[in-house]
Amino acid sequence: MELGRRGLVLPAWPGWSHLPRDSRDTLFQLAVIGWTVLPHASHLAPWCLALTALMLVWRALLALSNAPLPSRWAVAAVLAVAVALTLWTERTLFGKEAGVTLLVVLMSLKTLELRARRDAMVVFFLGFFLVLTNFLYSQSMLTAAAMLLSVWGLMTALVLAHMPVGKPPLRQAGALAARAALLGAPLMVALFLLFPRMAPLWGVPQDAVGKTGLSGTMRMGAMAEIANDDEIALRVRFDGPPPPPEAMYFRGPVLSRFDGRDWTRQASSAPLAAPQRAELQLQGRPLRYEMTLEPSRLALLPLLELTPDRGGAAPVLEGMNAWQRGDLQWQTERPVAERLRFEAAAWPQHRHGPRRPTPALQEYLQLPYGYNPRTRAWAAELRSQPRLAQADPRTLVNAVLEHLRTHEYLYTLEPGTYGRDAVDEFWFDRKLGFCEHFAASVTVVLRAMDVPARVVTGYQGTDPLPVDGYYIVRQSNAHAWVEYWQPDEGWVRLDPTAAVSPNRVMRGASLVPRQGLLADALGGVNPQLLADLRNLLEATGNRWNQWVMNYSRSQQLHLLESLGVEAPSWHDLALALIGLLCAGSLTGAAWALWDRYRQDPWQRLQRRIQQRLAQLQVTVQAHDPPRTRAERVRQRLGAAGEALAQQLEALDRARYAQPGRGGLARGWWRRFAELASAAGHG
Repeated sequence: MELGRRGLVLPAWPGWSHLPRDSRDTLFQLAVIGWTVLPHASHLAPWCLALTALMLVWRALLALSNAPLPSRWAVAAVLAVAVALTLWTERTLFGKEAGVTLLVVLMSLKTLELRARRDAMVVFFLGFFLVLTNFLYSQSMLTAAAMLLSVWGLMTALVLAHMPVGKPPLRQAGALAARAALLGAPLMVALFLLFPRMAPLWGVPQDAVGKTGLSGTMRMGAMAEIANDDEIALRVRFDGPPPPPEAMYFRGPVLSRFDGRDWTRQASSAPLAAPQRAELQLQGRPLRYEMTLEPSRLALLPLLELTPDRGGAAPVLEGMNAWQRGDLQWQTERPVAERLRFEAAAWPQHRHGPRRPTPALQEYLQLPYGYNPRTRAWAAELRSQPRLAQADPRTLVNAVLEHLRTHEYLYTLEPGTYGRDAVDEFWFDRKLGFCEHFAASVTVVLRAMDVPARVVTGYQGTDPLPVDGYYIVRQSNAHAWVEYWQPDEGWVRLDPTAAVSPNRVMRGASLVPRQGLLADALGGVNPQLLADLRNLLEATGNRWNQWVMNYSRSQQLHLLESLGVEAPSWHDLALALIGLLCAGSLTGAAWALWDRYRQDPWQRLQRRIQQRLAQLQVTVQAHDPPRTRAERVRQRLGAAGEALAQQLEALDRARYAQPGRGGLARGWWRRFAELASAAGHG
């Protein structure tokens, strides 16, 4: 293959061990750069990925063919094009996306300027900085492991750049880089444990801007779209026996307004008022639990029903305020953009809402004009029956549920697209739907029968078995149910899904979505294999989140408290960090002082030889090799010093012999000292 006027000729691949050292080191460094850029593939523009790959392949071809590097004008032209494309795709040259794009481009272009060690140092610096940028998008355990490998590769390349001439093996440089990393590990651990947590930095990663099956609005058919999503929404661990699956309702947005298509929540986010607190009655013993909530795009906490804002049951969040709205939904001051871990307490047995009719209940009777006329007519007909004419809300609810059970309504993930009068279609045409179809349709019927009702969304149920002590709630557990108002009781939960699919509620099991070809194949070989692998990965990821990602400021202070510091503060934390760093520095200095002789025995031996020769009045310099010193011995001592000179020449041969083909004989110095004494007496 030839390229250009000067002819870029690619020789046959000689094998890794037969490559020239410069080519081998360059290819290794390019491989490390490619590995570091790879996690950015899903975040970079296609042109950036293509340009980066082209630059790295081009540099590899130049290394293999030993061809000259391109001119600086060519590199500058490519850089100008890259800047223009960045401005075109990102609309700016500032910010995270544009900055990472330009950094990747600069990294790949700089490899085309590797003419001196100075250029290599720039590449190493950019490489380490590029490693950090991966954590702007994800701080998962897999990302950390991949970047640890990148750091080791960059350190190996850095060691190779400082090794003397010759062809030291990669294994030797890699081992030295690994030892250097291990020596720095204690300092890294100390900084992690004691360096102050800075919350804004931990909120940067893109995996902190997660997704959720919940929303402030609901349209019939929307929740079915996320039923295939097995992403983890939250983990919960109970202090004691867990509640039964049918009691695991995690309350999210409460939707009370209906415009014919969409259900939305009240605009007011005011905290629970005093009259509403008085209406809340807690019964039985509290159920204490610990929750790890994954990031979401909503400013809410889907807590276990019912977690009140009283008696120390409310969650305590670091750096974020949370309060309970009048509809008992937990609101936060901003969207949850980072993983939260907290403790709370719930009362599964409770009553809430007014016991007598109030004007506020009229909002939960409103229906949009002109929508779903058949449902309205059927509700009026049902209410006019003699047995239901004067019935209370609970009796009317039972009549609606009986209709669901006896008319073969189907709970399915694929209900299809509903039209303008979606509730009419559900009751009289299709008779199938997902949880939001049942919740919305029952709510409309109850309102049409003058029963205050509203839709509540959240999560219901968990995985059957805990993983590492935590029950896992997935996005596929997103659910919608109904609350209706009953005199003398207040708001009562009603889950119409249980009337047609008891397994969904009684066992907390969502419908099983279609799996891919690989999952079907593995499941056919061993049905439990996929579940076991997933549990292992999720348990490991949970440990990483608990021990590393969720290590917070309060845990730092708890660490000092466990070490015997009473009432620790930031001042104590700073003193501990400074003291640990000073102790580490002194230990390192003492070790370096002790190790100075061990690290270079050749220099120490040369000084001892020089001192002994000086006693024989043989003048040599510190930089003289053993061969030169042997000649000086012959000139000064003549025949009496011949044996001593030969001993020095043996040292010279051992010094410059190839590895494995010779070495310094044991007892060399003792023999040299004996010959020196004999020459002195002679």
